[in-house]
Formats: sequence, C-alpha cells, structure tokens
Amino acid sequence: MGHKVNPKSLRIGITTGWRSRWFGGKNYANLLQQDVELRRAVMKKWRHAAVADVEIERSSGDIHIIVKTSRPGMIIGRGGSGIEDLTNFIKKTIFPGKKINVKVDVQEIKQFEENAALVAQNVAEQIEKRMPFRRVLKSMLDQVEKNRNVKGVKIQVSGRLNGAEMSRAEWLSRGAIPLHTLRADIDFARDTARTIYGAIGIKVWIYKGEVFEEK
Repeated sequence: MGHKVNPKSLRIGITTGWRSRWFGGKNYANLLQQDVELRRAVMKKWRHAAVADVEIERSSGDIHIIVKTSRPGMIIGRGGSGIEDLTNFIKKTIFPGKKINVKVDVQEIKQFEENAALVAQNVAEQIEKRMPFRRVLKSMLDQVEKNRNVKGVKIQVSGRLNGAEMSRAEWLSRGAIPLHTLRADIDFARDTARTIYGAIGIKVWIYKGEVFEEK
C-alpha cells in the first residue's frame, strides 16, 4: 500500500460507521455539501467547547444533529439556552429561508485521550501558545498512554517547527499502530495550528485494539 489512505475511510463498514446517515437520491451532491458546510461551521464557531465530531441524520423535512464534545456544559449553556443558539445558528447559516425542523443532541466524551480529534486539538492549542513541539508531543503521549483502552498512539507534526527556515515533519509514537489490519479499531484525526511562522499540520492515530464480530 504505497498510497496514504485515511484509516477511518478505509474501515467504513468494518469498524467505523458513516458521519452522515441519510438517503439523498438525485439531490445527493447538494445534501453532501450542506453537511460539509454545517460540520465546518459548528466546529469552527464552537472550537472552544472541544467539539470532536458532528454527526448528521436526515429524514423528510427533519435534520438530527449529534454533537460529540468533552465539554457539553459549554454547548448546552444555562437552562439549554446554548442549544437554542446552536439551532438558530444552523438555521440561519445553512438553511436560510427554509422551513426545516432542526434537532440538536449533545453527547459527552468522558475520556478525551481515546478521541484522536480532541488530542489533535489539544496539541494545536499548545503549539499556538508557543510551547516547544517536542515537549508537547511527549506530554500528550504520556497522557494518552495512561488510558487502559489505548493500545498505541502516534502523533505527527509538520511545517516550520519552532520557526525553522525549512519545513519538515516529525513524529513520535508509543505502542502498536497496525494500519494494514482492517479489523484494528484506529481513530484518526487532523488539525492545524496557526502560528506566526505559518500553519503547522497535526495528525493523530490512536489504536484501541481489534474488533471482532459478535456471534
């Protein structure tokens, strides 16, 4: 396998499911574009709330949005006011002038070390605060490794690291990361740290053991 493949897309239907669940028919392209815009808008506006993923389910005239986050209180707000703000934001930005019923659910991620997106966000935040990238990688690997469900982790950063003239990629890993084993439960995520030297790309792989079909 010379080509680099997204570990999650390679395992759809085996260990991972779809982030969007609906049947579009001839309107598939427009609905897919809506999903991409909605996901980007929510994750950008509520980045401070540590949003790991946004899953979307559709039925006729209804849309069900599941927000996965490690800080649910920041999204829900006092008395559920935050969910109303989120619902109104989605209606105004993605469905302006359309009558559509939007339902938002918030799911809590109790252990951020098991989620690659949250680990990548954490690394990006620390690099943006001008922390040395090697110290950031080592401390994050130590945190993730303490989780019993994690069998292996790899974090890669690429760009003008510590403001160097030449951009390069460096990575650290602990444990096993079997990328060619399809039944391996591997969570993968990418993020970007915006620094004064330019953008630094972050990739995170987290291996949580093998998944077997229940008999």
